[in-house]
This record gives sequence, C-alpha cells and structure tokens, in this order.
Amino acid sequence: MILKRYGRSYESVDPNFESKALNEIGFRRGRELSVAAEEFEARYELETRHELRASAEGPVQDHTEQLLLDRLETQLFELEAGLEPGCVLVVESESGVDYPKTRQSMRNIVEGGENRLHFSYTVEPPLRVGIYRERARV
Repeated sequence: MILKRYGRSYESVDPNFESKALNEIGFRRGRELSVAAEEFEARYELETRHELRASAEGPVQDHTEQLLLDRLETQLFELEAGLEPGCVLVVESESGVDYPKTRQSMRNIVEGGENRLHFSYTVEPPLRVGIYRERARV
C-alpha cells in the first residue's frame, strides 16, 4: 500500500502519472486507508528511504515524457510489490518543498540529411519514498 501525508493524516493513494497533466507526477487519494499522523508516527518507523529517478529520450515530445513517467511508476510499483507484511510505502516528497517535476531538454539532430528534434526527459528532484515498518508491540 502507498500512503501520502495530507495535513494531519496519512491516506492511501494511487499514482496518477500523466504527461498531459499540469502536475505530471501526481497521486489520487484512494480512500482505502486514512490514519491520523500522530497514530501513524507512533505505530510505524522508517526502515529505508529511496530516491526514484528516471530518464527517457526520443523523437516525440509527449511519448518521451510519458515513457519517463511510466518508468518512474514502474519503480514505485516494484517497491510496493516487494513490501513485507506490516510495511507500507510512504511518499515523502512534499509539495512546494522538494516535489519532483519532469525536466525537458531538446536538441537538433541531423538524420538522413534532415533536421529533427530529439527530446530528453529527467525527473528533478527525485521522487522520495520511504518504507515504514510497524513497530514491534511490547
């Protein structure tokens, strides 16, 4: 399960990585789980932190950006799939602080005697996520 903090609670979310959106790297609240922040912090502890990065290159702008987003989403789902029982994945990147954005650069290349655009995309800063494990109950 993937969680993200919204104000005073952690809520389950689903990735919404869409190249045509204003905020390409987004999350939709899933409403599957909602835990008060104080309760979550008392119940879970950070086990590991990951910085997810991706890049893509290609001749078509939108397709290249979507490829980058698909690669980033795949990394996120792989981390989620590898969670052990009692663990959750938490999006730690904060809006307005260190939230990831897609970055584009383009250059002209000559292909078959014709000028063509070539697009490169990266994510900067990386998407930060943490794996949190339930504390042992005493």
